[in-house]
Formats: sequence, structure tokens, C-alpha cells
Amino acid sequence: MPDASPSQAGQAAENQALEFLQGQGLRLLTRNWRCKGGELDLVMLDADTVVFVEVRYRLHESFGGALGSIDGRKQKRLVLAASLFLQKEPRWAAQPCRFDVVALQGSHHAGRPLQWLKNAFEC
Repeated sequence: MPDASPSQAGQAAENQALEFLQGQGLRLLTRNWRCKGGELDLVMLDADTVVFVEVRYRLHESFGGALGSIDGRKQKRLVLAASLFLQKEPRWAAQPCRFDVVALQGSHHAGRPLQWLKNAFEC
């Protein structure tokens, strides 16, 4: 993806993550769900568990790379957004929930292995 803008590269990473997760049996509930507190990249269902998936793409490993970019501040924003999602979508509020991270790194990441961290953090 040499000429891709950062947003195009991020969208391609999100598409790759979605395809991968669907291949693992997860079902998409919504994507790019926005609220005042932030955004949820992918909200998926894994059996009866609502999964909030943060997709992180970084070209370089600088500053901790894709996985290192999920710091405490980012986790708090994801938890807030997930809470708001569950308030707006009460049919999912009684289901178990978890936070996963899918990380992709490097240029031309399509076809490269991605890292899927199930239950990457707890709230």
C-alpha cells in the first residue's frame, strides 16, 4: 500500500481484521460506531459474547508499534464507548462482553499475519 493515505491504510487494516474474525466464526453487529466519547471499530458477536474489537495498524514499530498504542487512556475511551453502546443497544446489555485487539504492522500488510489478542484488557 505504498500510496495509501493513513486513513486508507487504516480502513484496509480494518477490512482485513473483519474478514479474519468472520473466518473465525464471529458475526458483525456494527462497525465504526461513533459516540461523543470515541469510536468502536468493530462490534462483533462470538457465540453469546459481545466483542468490542479495536483494530490497530502501524507502519513502524516505533513507540511500541500497533499493540503498544493501546495504552491506559485508550482503554478508558474504549470502555466508555462500549458502555454507551450497551446503553443505546439494550438488547446486548445482558450479554457477556470482552475487549479484543487486532494489530497489523508494516507496509503492504495485506496477507501478513495479524495479531489477535482475545480479552486484551478488562474493565
